[in-house]
Amino acid sequence: MEQNLSLYYVFHTVAKKGSISHAAKELYISQPAISKSIQKLEVNLNTTLFKRSSRGVTLTADGEILFQHTSAAFDALMEGEEILARHHALGVDQLRIGVSTTLCKYILLPHLQRFIKAYPHVKISISCQSTYQTLTLLEENKIDIGLVGEPTIQKGFYFQPLQKIQDIFVTTSSYLEHLELRSGGSDLFQTATFMMLDEENITRQYINRVFLEHGVELSNVLEVSTMDLLIEFAKISMGAACVIQEFVQEELDGGDLIVLPLGLTFPPRQIGFACRKNEQANPVIEHFLHLQESPLL
Repeated sequence: MEQNLSLYYVFHTVAKKGSISHAAKELYISQPAISKSIQKLEVNLNTTLFKRSSRGVTLTADGEILFQHTSAAFDALMEGEEILARHHALGVDQLRIGVSTTLCKYILLPHLQRFIKAYPHVKISISCQSTYQTLTLLEENKIDIGLVGEPTIQKGFYFQPLQKIQDIFVTTSSYLEHLELRSGGSDLFQTATFMMLDEENITRQYINRVFLEHGVELSNVLEVSTMDLLIEFAKISMGAACVIQEFVQEELDGGDLIVLPLGLTFPPRQIGFACRKNEQANPVIEHFLHLQESPLL
């Protein structure tokens, strides 16, 4: 197809004008050169594209099919050029961000607020889904940046650390007191209700691995769809919820929640912004990542 690209434009112009002479004037090339290009394209495609007469040229059936596709292709290219021109004129560009609902609320929003203040003309779209799905969207070039836990096997990604997070289990003092009364001080892992995200969630999988390493088996597990619900269920004493400490620090400081004494700790995890390595130099992505390197305003 590469050898035909310039020929397609000549063909498209002739078809649009309905005349080789008119196409020659628009393209600033001679009529014999136009005719030679059309003949070469017809040979390459093994078909006849035009019917020639004294009044000009008309498309054959195959020519009509090809003209429909060249029209769509050149219209798309023209639209792309117009969008680029508007972006350059207005300082407008686009940034597509992927993030989980939890990280969007607690981590992304303050950073996004600062970026919007610095670059108000950038069009931003947010796609909320799991970390695994975010990484998949990055691979498929459907988003530009993902806020995720540090990827361990994604060799084609650039990862910029943002902050560490600490996983803990929280509950209320009253739940812990009632649990001890009911169980007579038995093993928490066997008596407490542990509320966690579903098995497909990367946080849940991390917690499961740590429990497995310590030989811990839970008897009562309640799966909850979002961390916000986990926090709310813990506050009404439904059980012990697996949450990120930074997201419930206010409740911990105020005494609404307490940390469940499990006798083990979960190593902190690193979260940050990921993008494809070949897109790291994209001006909008570069500006966004650079803005996150300094402390929040």
